[in-house]
Amino acid sequence: MKNSIYILFIVFILSSCQDVIDIEVPNAEPRLVIDASLSWFEGTSGTYQTIQLTLSAPFFNNEIPAATGANIFVTDQSNTVYNFIDTNSNGIYECFNFNPQLNQEYSLTVIYNNETYFGVETLMAITPIDYIEQNNDGGFSGDEIEIKAFYTDPTDEENYYFFEFQEEYESNPNLQVYDDEFINGNQIFAFYSNEDTEIGNELMIRNYGVSQQFYQFMTLLLQQTSDGGGGPFEIQPATVRGNCINQTNPQNFPFGYFKVSQATEVMYTIE
Repeated sequence: MKNSIYILFIVFILSSCQDVIDIEVPNAEPRLVIDASLSWFEGTSGTYQTIQLTLSAPFFNNEIPAATGANIFVTDQSNTVYNFIDTNSNGIYECFNFNPQLNQEYSLTVIYNNETYFGVETLMAITPIDYIEQNNDGGFSGDEIEIKAFYTDPTDEENYYFFEFQEEYESNPNLQVYDDEFINGNQIFAFYSNEDTEIGNELMIRNYGVSQQFYQFMTLLLQQTSDGGGGPFEIQPATVRGNCINQTNPQNFPFGYFKVSQATEVMYTIE
């Protein structure tokens, strides 16, 4: 009798586990997402640039919808206009004749669904990476690989830096921002560590010269997307807005940012 009761109890538990619980996830109206990072890498002409437009989507969507059919152009201080064309109708708009000039102001205009989006940014110079240093005895346990990318901050200037670290097997880069408030004119380093790092991996290190405005934007964004930022259903403390505004309908503001930077790239092999 006891065995029969036990079997019935197990059947009841297993049957209960089959109940489906529907969770209502709130969905907002799609917003335009502007990924306009114009980067002039050292050793290149910088004439080829791209701007990607997408639409925000619910968290569980497997695909990010492209925003096609927009008119995009960038204008410099001499009123030269650079058109970006979505040749392949995939939301990636290309320009083949961009002319990057240090410390020049550029304005971005995006016309999408009869609404005009506008942003302004200055092309900032980059400080080159002096050298890379590797430590194989890092971390709390003393067995983690740590990478330091050293650079020398210019004296008597306000400088802001945006670093990307990405190993060959990583799907997303590690992003970091730095300023020179306490290290003006000195040599300092950007730091990278990953518990999955393996000897022989190729590590891409990119450094961008950025404005104070972009530095503040990325600082807020990284704070909200860090490991301590909570789960996918946790409400963000605040919406992080970029430097693009909707001139037609300010309430329908876009996500993303318009950035113009000089940049440098170093490929480093983990030893």
